[in-house]
Amino acid sequence: MASNYETFWDNRSFAVIGHEVRKNFPVLTYQGLKKLGKTVYPVDPSVKQIEGDRAFADLACLPEKVDAVVLEVPKEETREWVARAAKAGIRDVWIHMQRDTPEALELAKENGLNVRSGSCAVMYLTRGFTYHSIHKWIMKVAGRY
Repeated sequence: MASNYETFWDNRSFAVIGHEVRKNFPVLTYQGLKKLGKTVYPVDPSVKQIEGDRAFADLACLPEKVDAVVLEVPKEETREWVARAAKAGIRDVWIHMQRDTPEALELAKENGLNVRSGSCAVMYLTRGFTYHSIHKWIMKVAGRY
């Protein structure tokens, strides 16, 4: 049976949210979703483009509602993006490892969001033998995949 982390990637459309000016945009997650054939939008208020694609400043600017969001923003911005996802009616949220806060997790719980946190999104998206596949193996052995 697939874990809650694994079923996250069954969604059809995603917003990958970053803040390029403060921390490199999560291009591996963005590219991985594109390779899987998912509809994916880069959301980053600090730049106009990501990987040659138009970057959107906010979830409200997207051309369509997405099913899920991946948050890889500076930790102090996580709660605000959780609030924006809830306001947009997005129920599936992935908070990249070491980006969650007690306040963000509590807000997500209050809004009935299905949050995945404490794990690296890229290890679920990367194929072949890479650093992320080693990470994936370790997490599976530890029962945290």
